[in-house]
Amino acid sequence: MYDNIIKDMDKNMKKSVESFKERLTTIRAGRANQSILNGITFSYYGVETPINQAATINTPEARLLTITPWDKSNIAPIEKALLKSDIGITPSNDGEVIRLPFPQLTEERRKELVKEVNKYAEETKISLRNHRRDALDIVKKQEKTGELSEDQKIGAEEDIKKSIDKFTKEIENIAKTKKDELMEF
Repeated sequence: MYDNIIKDMDKNMKKSVESFKERLTTIRAGRANQSILNGITFSYYGVETPINQAATINTPEARLLTITPWDKSNIAPIEKALLKSDIGITPSNDGEVIRLPFPQLTEERRKELVKEVNKYAEETKISLRNHRRDALDIVKKQEKTGELSEDQKIGAEEDIKKSIDKFTKEIENIAKTKKDELMEF
């Protein structure tokens, strides 16, 4: 039967959607969000270490992140890593805590971020279409080898279409929510 084909395709599409959600967390919406630090590492005794594995990260205000290194000697390397990253925020420190003040987004910057969301959404939709194509190829091969009848092939194609429509709609809803969040301030 073609149930396994649909399950595998759905699993791959879910991974694509999760990846899309993860990418969106790196887009700054004017609010302090700890996920903006994901992927930023600093040299800790010669080993590249994520900031969240060597410091406490807090959000005391809506537009401020504080980073309190567990070892005070890490303040300078963490601050240097933040300056080298492309998050667009200049850190400041008082010898104990690094502060990341999130500035209010300009209208122009909001529009750039909305374009970025649209780009990520389109890339994810392309990924979904690739998963659909792969599933359809498997269905066609199975029909040629006689593993699936003509009716089963048609049923599989309909299920694949329903599945991609569902995931595409989910991507569009997630993107719309993020764009609304970016434009609300």
